[in-house]
Amino acid sequence: MTVSAPTRESLIETIKETIKAKNVELLHMQFVDIEGTLKHVTVTAEQIDQVVDGKVMFDGSSITGYTPINRSDLYLAPDLTTFAVLPWTVEDGYSEARFLCSVTNPDGSDFEGDPRNVLKKTVERAKEKGYSINVGPELEFFLFETDEYGQPTLRTQDVGGYFEPSPKDLGERVRLEIYRALKMMNFTIEASHHEVAIGQHEINFKYADALGSADAATTYKWVVKTVAQQFGLHATFMPKPLAGANGSGMHTNISLFDVEKQENAFYDESDELGLSKTAYQFIAGLMENVKDFVAVTNPLVNSYKRLVPGYEAPCYIAWSASNRSALIRIPATRGAGTRVEIRCPDPSANPYFAFAIVATAGLDGIERQLSAAPAVDADIFAMDVAEIEERGIENLPTNLEAAIDRFEAGEIGRRALGEHSFSEYVALKRAEYDEFRTTVHGWEVSAYQAKF
Repeated sequence: MTVSAPTRESLIETIKETIKAKNVELLHMQFVDIEGTLKHVTVTAEQIDQVVDGKVMFDGSSITGYTPINRSDLYLAPDLTTFAVLPWTVEDGYSEARFLCSVTNPDGSDFEGDPRNVLKKTVERAKEKGYSINVGPELEFFLFETDEYGQPTLRTQDVGGYFEPSPKDLGERVRLEIYRALKMMNFTIEASHHEVAIGQHEINFKYADALGSADAATTYKWVVKTVAQQFGLHATFMPKPLAGANGSGMHTNISLFDVEKQENAFYDESDELGLSKTAYQFIAGLMENVKDFVAVTNPLVNSYKRLVPGYEAPCYIAWSASNRSALIRIPATRGAGTRVEIRCPDPSANPYFAFAIVATAGLDGIERQLSAAPAVDADIFAMDVAEIEERGIENLPTNLEAAIDRFEAGEIGRRALGEHSFSEYVALKRAEYDEFRTTVHGWEVSAYQAKF
């Protein structure tokens, strides 16, 4: 028997009952700026009717990548399915809750500069082609000690390695409390473990539709940071905080579901690898477009310190059904679980933009019926330069400036983000790189000051 989705009226009624039962006094209306940074405005629970009607207004001119001051009034339209009581606020007779929101113009239309609206448009375009998009991201993070002022240091709170139990430090305890908080916020957690580098961790949650996964990734980063702070630690999703150690990735698993056939569009049991023609075309689309979208999936100057050989992060454009040194990997699960994993994204990316542009790139391969290059199953990291060139394996851009140049010159960015967000993003990232370029860094002083 098919279970019908709850109606808007029933959702509102359930939310009001929870507010009363949990003594919720404050409601945080959350959204993200162009970089994916979480923002919120807080109202009292007595305003729930105005909240659910999308009548909470804010100044868009104060949000990075949004509106000029002469068109600053914007409104928050909550996604009622994202309502959650915040576990760390619960006291006897008191608690707080949140909604994730889309941003609307005063006339009620979607604001084009809202990253959540950008992803919603990608989902709609896929739907027009008969597909729904499922995404499962894996976000790694580091835990660092803080100083006497509460500012982050580079001292990790453990010296553990991959999958290593760590009874002598706070790592396991912090992950446990993060798990508990996420579970209370309706996450389904699938795994939790120590990662390769010291102080590095990962907690995996169940995949969902593209919008739901972007909401979950945004919430996850906020919860991780909040819980870590309660232990006097700083959690960072910076891609490469420690030189000489593995960086943090956001491996992104993505699949398409054929709505008409009611099946995974990437699976074909008759194929040697169990992959459909659609899957191969999607892979080809990613490989064709990755140089033009890596500025979104890897958005920081620091992102390109991670994408270097020797630290398990992919920097070569290749695919494989098993090879983790390749940019694109096909996990072993087949049938309904068949999916494509792209391994270059990092957790500093705006999840809404990242999932939108990855999906758009893959769909581009399907629309153009591109053919995937032969798989590379050998360890690319073990190859010398001559073999890499002989196989025709290309590199990802090696710095943010090169990535932005490709992004601006290409078509996939405008198609995925829309003209408003595309232009704002390019301007923001060019300013960021220019600031980096003109700053005198510590390495330069130590290398050159005494010598010259």
